[in-house]
Amino acid sequence: MPWMFLWHNRSTEMTDDHEAAEGKDHKKKTKITGTELKNILMSVVPHIEPAVISNPNSKHEMLSVEEVTQWSQSLAMLLSTQCGQDAFREFLKSEFSDENIDFWLACEDYKKTQSDHLYDKAVKIYKEFVQSDAIKQINIDFHTRKATARKTQNPTPSSFDEAQKIVYVLMEKDSYPRFLKSRFYLNRLSKVQCNSLK
Repeated sequence: MPWMFLWHNRSTEMTDDHEAAEGKDHKKKTKITGTELKNILMSVVPHIEPAVISNPNSKHEMLSVEEVTQWSQSLAMLLSTQCGQDAFREFLKSEFSDENIDFWLACEDYKKTQSDHLYDKAVKIYKEFVQSDAIKQINIDFHTRKATARKTQNPTPSSFDEAQKIVYVLMEKDSYPRFLKSRFYLNRLSKVQCNSLK
């Protein structure tokens, strides 16, 4: 294989250069400390903070204990803040059910849409979440799916209300109780409690 010969030639050149640089004195070795090695590696590979990995927005650091505690009062309280929505979405992603919050939020946005844009948004929501082969298909019964499809043809601000209510109840009864016991919630609560003691 040609690349093997290229690699071999390149490694030989590197060895020759290295020997020439040291004057072929093999007893002379340079020690690299752990810190120096870390700095060399850091210059080659960009450093990623653990907080950025776990939460790209890192918004939970600015939350108060009261805000995070209120999330445990009801799903409505959790979804009333952007940080709550982000935390819940992270959790739902871990359970492969983030289409539920995405649909619910799309419906909330849809209700505020001006009448001349309703049709376009309704079609988009229907295609993304409701139709039988939707990419992020929500878990609703056949009759609701059919009724929603009909309402999409002549949309009003309440076209998705029935489907949205089903998805909300599903999140409230199923996902939300598990969220409150999950690391996604407990870690945030612990972090804001620690920050409040500083």
